[in-house]
Amino acid sequence: MRRFLPDTFTMLLVLTVLTASFFPVQGSAAHYFGIATDFAIGLLFFLHGARLSRDVVIAGALHWRLHLIILLTTFGIFPLLGLGMGVLVPTVLPQTLYTGILFLCVLPSTVQSSIAFTSIAGGNVPAAICAASASNIFGMFLTPLLVGLLFSVGGHGGGFSWSVLEQIMEQLLAPFILGQILQPWIGNWIRSKKKILMPVDRGSILMVVYSAFSEAVVEGLWHTFSIGDIATVIIANMVLLALVLCITMFGSRALGFSRADEITITFCGSKKSLASGVPMASVIFAGQSIGAIVLPLMLFHQIQLMACAVIAQKYADAANRKTAQKEAEAQRLQKTADATTPG
Repeated sequence: MRRFLPDTFTMLLVLTVLTASFFPVQGSAAHYFGIATDFAIGLLFFLHGARLSRDVVIAGALHWRLHLIILLTTFGIFPLLGLGMGVLVPTVLPQTLYTGILFLCVLPSTVQSSIAFTSIAGGNVPAAICAASASNIFGMFLTPLLVGLLFSVGGHGGGFSWSVLEQIMEQLLAPFILGQILQPWIGNWIRSKKKILMPVDRGSILMVVYSAFSEAVVEGLWHTFSIGDIATVIIANMVLLALVLCITMFGSRALGFSRADEITITFCGSKKSLASGVPMASVIFAGQSIGAIVLPLMLFHQIQLMACAVIAQKYADAANRKTAQKEAEAQRLQKTADATTPG
């Protein structure tokens, strides 16, 4: 049952939403808190750039077929499924929450959890590191472009402007590039201080969530949506994740990938990054109800962790059984050989 319980970060997210619901930051305090949040986001992406080893990128990038499948799933199949869910609007799903679902569909993959689950399941870890990292790099450009494209095609408002891309480049890409430039000198130190620097990762996300939900609460977020609306989002997220997991798992088998690569494609192709999504939402949807837009992403985050934890363990158990069977067969053959060997 422990694997189904929310992790510490998810509980902190819930606590942050509750705090924003009862004690939202407003007025001049919200302005200065926003400045601090922008700084924290820049620091977050700087650390992402500084952590990413170039040797890992070069080694993993050689497996181009695997990376192509993951990128097509992340920025192709996911958005198409999101557009398909537009039939729920406005019959059972409010427009703002659907905007959040469509937004999460164009986000890059996670990094830490994709690699962790791939490792647990016995997948191709170097390729997972490269694929998840590449997804986030491409996502800085593709996510805002896809937001503009899909929202226009689907007739759900919104649209892309070069000012949005410019803001993302200044606030997210520039710190990331700076981190990559300094990576040869500070990369090892930053990777060795993971526990010390983790509060920067999680703290920046919590700051954005608190700011976004504070603004949404002031605008009447919880008076706008019902429990039924939230339940619909949860069900939609579960269906979305189940479809992508089936597509990545069985599709990779049909394409002839090895078991290790199948695991990597399954986990890297089915994830959506909360760490990248929340900061991007604050830039792309500035002036809109960001709290409602990131709510589906926050729910999807926990659902994907719970589901992938189970799947990763299933892969690991299957591998252990196969290893045990091989060892038992080897012992049987050895006993047979010993019995037939003349004394």
